[in-house]
Parts: sequence; C-alpha cells; structure tokens
Amino acid sequence: MHPILFEIPLPAFGLKSWLLLAVVALGGAALALYGWRRRARELSRAGLLVAGVAALLGWMLRGQSFAVAPIPVYSYGALLCLSLVVGWVLTLGLGESDGLERPVLANAFVVSVFAALAGARLLYIVTNWREFSTLADVLALRRGGFVAYGGFLGGFAGSWLYLRRVGLPLLRWADMVAPSLALGVLLTRLGCYLFGCDFGKPLPAWAPTWLRAVGLFPRWADTPLGAGSPAWLRHVDERGLSPASLSSLPVHATQLYEALVGAALFALLLRVRKVQSFAGQLFLTFTFAYGFARFCVETLRDDPERGLFGPALPAHWYVPLALIVFALAYAVGPSSSIARSRVRQGTRVLALLPSLLAFALLLPRGGAPATEIQFSTSQWISLFTALAAAWAWTRRLTTRAPAQQGVQLQAP
Repeated sequence: MHPILFEIPLPAFGLKSWLLLAVVALGGAALALYGWRRRARELSRAGLLVAGVAALLGWMLRGQSFAVAPIPVYSYGALLCLSLVVGWVLTLGLGESDGLERPVLANAFVVSVFAALAGARLLYIVTNWREFSTLADVLALRRGGFVAYGGFLGGFAGSWLYLRRVGLPLLRWADMVAPSLALGVLLTRLGCYLFGCDFGKPLPAWAPTWLRAVGLFPRWADTPLGAGSPAWLRHVDERGLSPASLSSLPVHATQLYEALVGAALFALLLRVRKVQSFAGQLFLTFTFAYGFARFCVETLRDDPERGLFGPALPAHWYVPLALIVFALAYAVGPSSSIARSRVRQGTRVLALLPSLLAFALLLPRGGAPATEIQFSTSQWISLFTALAAAWAWTRRLTTRAPAQQGVQLQAP
C-alpha cells in the first residue's frame, strides 16, 4: 500500500501563482456568462463564486510562484473522486426513477458535494487548528485533512440551503443520496487504507495472523508527505519502533472495518427502500446505523488527528453508558417501524447486548487500574446525530397521513 498510485509526467518549470489563478478566474467568469445566457441562475452564481475566490487568492498570492513538476495521483483522492462519480450516477438514477428532473438533481448534487468538502475540511481544521499557521497550510489538500462527519454535516447544510430555494423536499432528496453515502464510506475508507491514515490501536499478540498482516503499514521512500505511513511515524515517535523497521506495529485496520460498514449499510438501505413507509426513512436509517457503527469503530482508532473532547472517565463505564444511549434511541425510534411485536421487542433486547459486551471487555482485571478515555469529535457527533435521527423517526411516524399508518417495515 502506498499513498501515491501513479504520477502524471510534466516538465519542471516555474509558474506565477497569480497567473494560474487568473486563468481559473476567467474560467469562472465564462461559466457565469454561460449560465446568464442560459438563464441558469445557480450556474451563474457558482461561476461568480469561483471567479471571486480565484481573484482574491490571486491577489493574496501575487508575489509567489511554485514549481511545476510531475503530478502525483494520491490513492485517497482517486477513491474520493470515484465515490463522487458513483454517487452522481446512483443519486441521479434514483431521482429520475422517482420522477424528478435531472437538472435539479444535478445542481443539488454539485452544491451538496462542494458543501460536503468544505465541511469536511473545516471540521479537520477546527479539530487540529495547531497544524495551520498560514493560508497555504489550509489549502494544502495533498496532505489530507478531511473529516467524514464534517462532510456529512456540511453536505446536509448545503443541500438544505439549496433545496429550500427550488422547492424540493429535503427528506426526499436525502433518501436518494443515502445509498451513495454508504458507497462513499466504502470507497473513501479503502482510500484511507491505501494512504495509511485513520489507523487503529496495536493488535494484541494473540490476534490472528491474517488480521495482523492486513494491519501493517509500511515505511515509504521519502515523499512530500513524509518518510512513512502515519501509523509507522506514530509508532516510531511514541511506541519505540525502530526507524529501521520496514513497517508499523500490527494494528486494527479500522479503515477496512469501516469500509465493511459502508458495504453493509448499502445492502441495508436497498432493503429498506423496498419497504419504505415514510419520506426520510432511508436517510434516518443511514444516520442512525452509521452513527452507531462509527462510534464503535472509533473506540479502536489510534490516529492523533481525531481530536478528543469531554471528560476523561473509566472506559468500562463510559463506553457502555454511551451504547445504552444508542439502545434507548433505537427503542424509541427505528424499532417502532417493525410491525411484529415479538420481533420489535426482541431487537430492543438485542440492542442492549453491545453495552454488556463492552463492559465485559473493558473491565480491568487482576487488580489493574481502570483505563480512562475521552471521546473523539466523531464519537460525540455520532451520538448526537443518532439521537436526532431517533427523534426525527418518531416525529415522522406520528405525522404520517392516516392512510399510511398501516404501512410499516416488515421484519425480514
């Protein structure tokens, strides 16, 4: 695994920053003019925004230049782009099958993507603000620096602002986007695995050989990103790994765990779509299920960029308590759509098992002191978004038209 898939060969030469940004600004102006002539106001606004931002950056960087060199294509960026292409095809296909106009869907998707990217970057900057001292640091996207939940919240906000202008119901749009979000989780986490970021804690010595093998991240040859994968660098700096080691310590491949979560969520959403009983059910299903899964995966993460907040409490109480909150939210929200009483009650009881399992696994043994932990930014967001999804679920169930009351999600 390596962060660079391949390089696009280019001759080396210097280029003024303002000149490149001037070209971008002219392109934005041309796009705005085209939108004005076509009476596409949103396209005109987008073009003016691009032109304005490029012009501002050109003025700010007017005295700087950079060297053009072979362009590396990074594995994470490539899979992020692939996820956007797949999302475009899937979302627009589902929307057209529901009778919506393709131009509206296309505009909504573009707005949502840009808002999601901005939100993902903004949350990373807020969480790791000490890494950024100049505007160049903020714009250095090659080094990564996106938070999935920031993208989720940013995309939701951008969609809401745009959709209220065109009169498309937010929850109807969110249902169309939800399967693409699940595939996005699958693809981008594979990119994270290839890049080596978002890695997990070291595996115990008794872990299976195959699990230890997939959890090794290599030392790279020198690249613009450093001399080794993030896991290798962290283990050299903080866990006593020899700089001569060719790979990191074996860790939980949390990127692959979450990729499997994305695949499972996609299958679940396709199932729910067939028996959907109210607008927003797919989106709320994704929000709740991803929140729960992300919280659990985060307990195994070890990368320092996650950001830790809140009180530090004993892990064997803190984690189970949060999982009980998830179970209660499931009981009042998603489980209410299961028509069969016995199945509904059974799933509510099963929802308590993760908290009992976490308590048993985290309980100190042999007189060892309790390990105190703080929750990460994403864990807090996952908890609150799951609660919000459960609350919205109950609201949707109680406000459906009387004719829809008998249509409920059947247990498989």
